Amino acid sequence: MTLVHIRREDRLWWVGLDRPDKHNALDQAMVDELDAVLNEARREPSLLIVHSTTPGMFAAGADIAELRDRDADAALLAINAGLFERLEAHRWPTIALVDGPAFGGGCELALACDFRIASPDAVFAQPELSLGIIAGAGANWRLPQLAGLGTARRMLYAGARVGAQEALAAGLVDEVADSAEDLNERGRAMAATIAKRSWRALELTKLALRSRRPATTTFDLAAQALLFDGEDKHDRMTAFLERRNR
Repeated sequence: MTLVHIRREDRLWWVGLDRPDKHNALDQAMVDELDAVLNEARREPSLLIVHSTTPGMFAAGADIAELRDRDADAALLAINAGLFERLEAHRWPTIALVDGPAFGGGCELALACDFRIASPDAVFAQPELSLGIIAGAGANWRLPQLAGLGTARRMLYAGARVGAQEALAAGLVDEVADSAEDLNERGRAMAATIAKRSWRALELTKLALRSRRPATTTFDLAAQALLFDGEDKHDRMTAFLERRNR
């Protein structure tokens, strides 16, 4: 693997995003590598900690250059949404360590984990509507479920950026570390506490909690497919890429 680095400490798997030149933007190659990790990790009891190998960034979202060229058929494949569904369905708990920006699909990646621990520099945002698409990989229901409808509306409709302390107050994150350097130890400590529980009971409790999830994924897929075939999406993403490359 070249974009996702795995480090194992007994039952704890550190899943490191390593695409710093693109701010860990999720492209098809990274999705495929994360899928391979999930397939391997589910074979025996394991806690996953999703983090960035580069300080000061979590994940900037989906790769816009790749996303711009996807059509309705690609949207219906649910590339990112499917990955996050599988992450959420990991048999045992997962933890996201967020340092710096978690935008778009990066925010949705963190939302798909059971816990989120933020550094003081963490920032969460869902800018998809400015790009002519929706947050179709889970934010439309995970965000209001975790942080409330008001926060979800500000982030989705208005593109509000939410810092670490506001995210903690809203329930979007579970803890804020004292510093970026403290982030890994916070994750390790939480994982150690969870690992004292019965692995079978953890697995069954995750299944019980997942039974409460709302059924909005089908609508998200259909809506995203409609938007992916529109000129507005292509024009907005082209403008985004041109601004970034100046």
